[in-house]
Amino acid sequence: MGILTFLALGGGAVVGVVGAPFVLGAIGFTTAGIAAGSYAAGMMSAAAVANGGAVAAGSTVAVLQAIGAAGLSGAATAAAASAGAGVGGTLLGLAALI
Repeated sequence: MGILTFLALGGGAVVGVVGAPFVLGAIGFTTAGIAAGSYAAGMMSAAAVANGGAVAAGSTVAVLQAIGAAGLSGAATAAAASAGAGVGGTLLGLAALI
C-alpha cells in the first residue's frame, strides 16, 4: 500500500469518526432529542406512520437518535471509520482517473 492510499484511507476514517456527530446534529439528531422541523423529525414522522404511531426500537431513527444523544458506540465508531475510509479510497481512485 502506497503512502497516498494509506493517507486517503486513514484520513477518511478519521473524518468519518470525527464528522459523524456533527452531521447527525446538523440533520436534527441532538443531545436534547430530535429537533422540531428537521430532517430527523421528518424521518421520525415517517417511521411512526409506518409503524402505527410508534418508532420501533432498533430502527434507523432510534439508532441515529441514540448516537446523537450519547455519542458513537464501539460498533458505530467502526462503521463511521469504515464508511469514511471507503469515501477516502473512492476519492483517491477518482483522482487517479483525472
